[in-house]
Amino acid sequence: MTAVKIIKVLGTSEESWHAAAEAAYENADETIENIRGIEVESWTAEAGDDGIEEYKATVEVAFPVSDEMR
Repeated sequence: MTAVKIIKVLGTSEESWHAAAEAAYENADETIENIRGIEVESWTAEAGDDGIEEYKATVEVAFPVSDEMR
């Protein structure tokens, strides 16, 4: 039986929601081994007078729990 852990990560970008989701994944990948999937939970943004200033993507990152972690 495999156990999977899921955490939430917030990524941000000044370019797009897609770039924000990629940033969330890339940051998680720096410290989490064996990421098996991500799911975008929500898309939000910071708006200013000239439109969207910062895109935000909240993603759930799934990875297996190793024997050392149990």
